[in-house]
Amino acid sequence: MTMNPLLNSYDTPFDTVPFNRIKTEHFRPALDEKLAQARQKLNELAVATQAPTFENTIEAIEQLDVEVQRISSILFNLNSAETNDAIQQLVQELSPVLTEFSNDILLNEALFDKVNQVYQAHSNGQNLTQEQYMLLTKTYKSFVRHGAHLDETQKERFRVVSKQLAELKVRFSQHVLAENNAFELIVEHKTDLEGIPELFCTQAAELAKQKGCTDKWIFTLQYPSYLPFMQYAKNRMLREQMYRAFYSVGLHEGDHDNRPIIQEIVQLRAELAQLLGYNTYAAYVLEERMASKPNKVNAFLEELLTSAGPFAQKDFDEITQYANAHGVDDLRPWDWAYFTEKVKKERYEVDDEKLRPYFPLESVLKGAFEVAQKLFGLTFEERKDIEAYHADVQVFEVKDAQGKHVAIFYTDFFPREGKRPGAWMTSFRSQHVKNGEDIRPLVSIVCNFTPAGQDRPALLTFMEVKTLFHEFGHALHHMLSQVNYASLAGTHVYWDFVEFPSQLMENWLDEKECLDLFAKHYQTGETLPASEIEKLKNSKNFLAGYAMLRQVGLGMLDMAWHHNSPEQVNKLFGGDFDIILFEQQVLEKTSPFEPVLNACMSTQFSHIFAGGYAAGYYGYKWAEVLEADAYLLFKKEGIFNAELAQKLVETILSQGGTQHPMELYKNFRGKEPTVDALLMRSGLLDAIKA
Repeated sequence: MTMNPLLNSYDTPFDTVPFNRIKTEHFRPALDEKLAQARQKLNELAVATQAPTFENTIEAIEQLDVEVQRISSILFNLNSAETNDAIQQLVQELSPVLTEFSNDILLNEALFDKVNQVYQAHSNGQNLTQEQYMLLTKTYKSFVRHGAHLDETQKERFRVVSKQLAELKVRFSQHVLAENNAFELIVEHKTDLEGIPELFCTQAAELAKQKGCTDKWIFTLQYPSYLPFMQYAKNRMLREQMYRAFYSVGLHEGDHDNRPIIQEIVQLRAELAQLLGYNTYAAYVLEERMASKPNKVNAFLEELLTSAGPFAQKDFDEITQYANAHGVDDLRPWDWAYFTEKVKKERYEVDDEKLRPYFPLESVLKGAFEVAQKLFGLTFEERKDIEAYHADVQVFEVKDAQGKHVAIFYTDFFPREGKRPGAWMTSFRSQHVKNGEDIRPLVSIVCNFTPAGQDRPALLTFMEVKTLFHEFGHALHHMLSQVNYASLAGTHVYWDFVEFPSQLMENWLDEKECLDLFAKHYQTGETLPASEIEKLKNSKNFLAGYAMLRQVGLGMLDMAWHHNSPEQVNKLFGGDFDIILFEQQVLEKTSPFEPVLNACMSTQFSHIFAGGYAAGYYGYKWAEVLEADAYLLFKKEGIFNAELAQKLVETILSQGGTQHPMELYKNFRGKEPTVDALLMRSGLLDAIKA
């Protein structure tokens, strides 16, 4: 049998993953072996007779499953970015196995007794560093929040519920991917392409040719295809067809129907919360968030709703009037992107396609690197000798101002059938200290941008540029980590704080000083004219009220699913429950449109049903309050003020989860934020004053 690369020393630069040597069949035996070793360590730790200490108990638990995590992180990252049927099947099989192992640790009574002894001995943090005390507290809470205090019958039920949830999350995600891949809009007549820029028509023709459809055009639900179609296609019937396809993902009866999965997830989460002593799943989740309680989240969302509501209605009325004047007297959701694009172009003279040539992907990425160099002294050097999991992926070594190694950075930018939609940051290894050595992270950002054509490089829209900077902000948070324990490193922070660094990075794109670094025409080298930058700034708050209300609505939808007791959940799903009607009722306050028959967001809402944002989607707006307030300081001191940037690193970016996020934030800003900074930046502050 071929030697399993997952079980041996990688012998690669910086111990990076040897992707070219790893085959799908390597994962199961490697995980089986590492799980067996970890179980043996667990048993030894549980029966050890020496008095429990921070070192022999808390640090030992931290190290218990590092090899399992190393291998599973590779598998699950591939499942998101470069999957196939075999990987999906393996993930479906292994998710409950890994959950069961996690339960074996956290439900081990003898081990929890040792953790509790250490926790009580250091209840006020005495004789521990701040980071050690945070790890101790986090470890203790993990046991408690995963059922350590339950009796044996309850523990067994917890095991069953948590395993089922792990399986359901994977299935939900796989269904979304399958349905996205399955849909194709085949356009047979060139007249139906009216309004669509040549770039996208060419891409659609190339895709059709690849699929054997001569003299046709194929559009898909991948964002680089779907969004421009909705923005530019004059054919209203085809826009409606695309919209209905997009908002029916996971809504079809059959193998990929996510409706029963949602019901199971919601019921099981409510049961799990009650089992642990919480009224609702939201109450359980939010105990470990900055917001802390459901009523605080709901009050926060209501405050934004009240502030943005009048502006959102004004936005909607304006687009409605424009559509009426152009022959559409019943504005529908599939008309929104089309007419808003026209209004934006007329009012601000901002044309996304006219700007696209100024944002070649290679230049934008170099621009992000230069911003990181100016702020944090980082440099990025491409490494052709480090293996990647796909030909599209580039690999960079990151160094600090003194030339010291900081991280390995992977970039993966283009859509393909084996990659889920959206954009995200992930890692193959978190920063930590092992035997006195600082182990640096392996960080990756994954996006779905418009790919290159036959006669041009990949050119981004301004929104795609913002997406890249957003994910790059997450990556910097992970790269600049300087802690001792991997579970506290980088982005391992409260979920309503994790978006702070990423959303903060987007602010630099509002500045000419930043755009001048990289926004240059790919053919002429001409810098993006100051007049165009001014137009971008002027249009920044175009439809800001409507955009904020949409995010608030999604946060409310998330809470509507998760802030229910088991009794309320059973009542909710009793009788002839209609998921579409439920969603429409929740979104009624935040959506000015008439409801669309057989259209649903929930069945593809992977953030909350397959990711980590359950009872936490509000966190995007919560973190936006923080970053809007923080950026005011950069505006005051200088957007490339290296001293202030260093303070950001020392107080936040290097600290990971070693302190409560609000303490980290106050260490940087000197005060707690208010919502005013966000409202002012969005042009909505007058709603409060009025």
